[in-house]
Amino acid sequence: MSSPPLTPDELAYARALVIHEDAHILALNKPAGLSAQGGRGQHRTLDHLLAAWTKPSGRKPQLVHRLDRDTSGVILAARSQPAASFLGKALMARRFRKTYLALTAGPLDPPSGEIDVPLRREEQGREAWSRPAAPNHPDAQPALTRYRVLVANPGAALVELEPVTGRMHQLRVHLAHLGRPILGDPRYGGALAMAGQPVPRLMLHARRLTFPHPEGGTRSLEAPIPRDLESMLAAADLSYSPPTSGVP
Repeated sequence: MSSPPLTPDELAYARALVIHEDAHILALNKPAGLSAQGGRGQHRTLDHLLAAWTKPSGRKPQLVHRLDRDTSGVILAARSQPAASFLGKALMARRFRKTYLALTAGPLDPPSGEIDVPLRREEQGREAWSRPAAPNHPDAQPALTRYRVLVANPGAALVELEPVTGRMHQLRVHLAHLGRPILGDPRYGGALAMAGQPVPRLMLHARRLTFPHPEGGTRSLEAPIPRDLESMLAAADLSYSPPTSGVP
């Protein structure tokens, strides 16, 4: 069953999300609360909004990877089947480098390192989540995350995360495993308030995506830090100014 055509407001909304576009790729700044694809009665999804770039042939851009509904940040779509095939193979070969920002209640010790903890998937009805698993568990999958604390005080920390593997909820579970769940993540123990202020959502942001481009070379694209994360940094009395990267 085809989706209804986009309204003028939806077309404008979709185009306002663009970080970069060329003949092969489309990069968008996905806001928190917008699902990447359908499910659970989601009428407007990012996949639905990609119809704003439908070609005369009827083909629209195809998402290359996913972000959780409550995670904000940069997400990539391919504008042609050759580009989708190229980027899909690069993703499978782990040639994508993803960098996230997360806000936790308290600093990490040590302030940088790797979290090498296998994960296993659990399901109950339509719910699914991940759990740390012993390496010899039959359902265990290797999971590796690199991290470093960018700024911290005794009550909070802004952490940069790089998932080497791509397990479900990997960053959320790995930080919870260290005793520092992401703020706004009650599923894995994250607090819903910080310094007397409610946390509006999961404080996880896909900040940067580096990947091989179908035309050759490597591209690095960034999504600006969203206002809700900036507000929570201020509430936590953390001051952070992203370095100038020169990324287009």
